[in-house]
Amino acid sequence: MGIVTPTNESVLEFKGLHLYHAHVSNCSMRVRMTLEEKQLSWTSHHLNILRKEHITPEYFGINPNGLVPTLVHDGKVIIESDDIIDYLDDEFPDPPLKPADETDWDEMYHWLRRATAIHLQAVKPYIYFKRVGKRMAHSDTEDEKYRSLQRNPDLLEFHRKSTNEGFSDEEISKAKTVLNACFSEMDAILEKRDWLAGNRFSLADIAWVPLQFTLERLAGYEFEALRNVASWTKRLGVRNSYQSGIAKWWPRELSQA
Repeated sequence: MGIVTPTNESVLEFKGLHLYHAHVSNCSMRVRMTLEEKQLSWTSHHLNILRKEHITPEYFGINPNGLVPTLVHDGKVIIESDDIIDYLDDEFPDPPLKPADETDWDEMYHWLRRATAIHLQAVKPYIYFKRVGKRMAHSDTEDEKYRSLQRNPDLLEFHRKSTNEGFSDEEISKAKTVLNACFSEMDAILEKRDWLAGNRFSLADIAWVPLQFTLERLAGYEFEALRNVASWTKRLGVRNSYQSGIAKWWPRELSQA
């Protein structure tokens, strides 16, 4: 569980559910969807990551990686979106977002962890290369500020690639291969059933639909050939949690990929 001890102690006084999140962040979308599925009241702390509002000493004092989302629940700070949605389902089990069957449970966690595992490896490089990188470019001053705050070596390496050196054609090809393999496997599974883990909607679906959403809109990733993934997306798109957790927050200026 991604529970951390913040150096910014102001959040320790928070009561209830507080979410630091960003409109375009697919990881934030997961948490917003989960909160909406549970019909929980929460306080929004929105950070526009396109304007680098998350790169401050105050926010790094809450989340040591400087990433969104961060959940604060009665002063307890949880980072990493997979850990946050897992935590929310444990703390607020009605309605349940985990399968009842043990085999389906394991499959749900497989997809939940896989979504996280490919994020820095494939999702972010592909999206940054295709569109976001130019908007997230750092000036020398901004670059120095980020490096003074960031301590995670993997995130520092990604920052170097995404803002300075750029990704090579080989790296983007590898990212596309990873994405193709994941979504092709999903398509095969969804040929036989409506949801990724067992016979009901779960955290697995919540973990993956934001990836589909942002890859399509920000990176122009083509899903037309994956007809079962397309049908699954339509099933999810009519849920209130999708509309209020994803669609409502999407900025109009990014509506065209």
